[in-house]
Amino acid sequence: MMVVVSDEDVEVRRGKRSWPAQYKLQILAEIEAAKESGEISVAEICRREGLYSSLISEWRSQRDQGALAGLSDNKRGRPKKDPTKAELARLRADNERLRDELGTANELIEAQGKVSALLQAMSRKSAEPSNEKR
Repeated sequence: MMVVVSDEDVEVRRGKRSWPAQYKLQILAEIEAAKESGEISVAEICRREGLYSSLISEWRSQRDQGALAGLSDNKRGRPKKDPTKAELARLRADNERLRDELGTANELIEAQGKVSALLQAMSRKSAEPSNEKR
């Protein structure tokens, strides 16, 4: 059995809309200017933009609380990595590697000093006149 559905029968649901903070601030400024000048009504602006007055009220409270001011220049997505943090991590790793190399070099220098002292002692011993007869 085949069911035919016409376009008129299908209900299209609109997804949740979101507006950038800059747009909200722009609309609020336009509404404030319209109230002062009286040239265009708030209802006309709302109709033109497809907004409800309750949404405008919510945006006003967000603006008054300072929520929109902090969002106006922020971009969406993951924040960019701080190059100074990456540089600091690289320098710390280099510092640790160089400390290890320095420790190894100090151990080698100490061992070379001991070998040198041992060779000098052996050289002095062999240079001393011996009392033994051959």
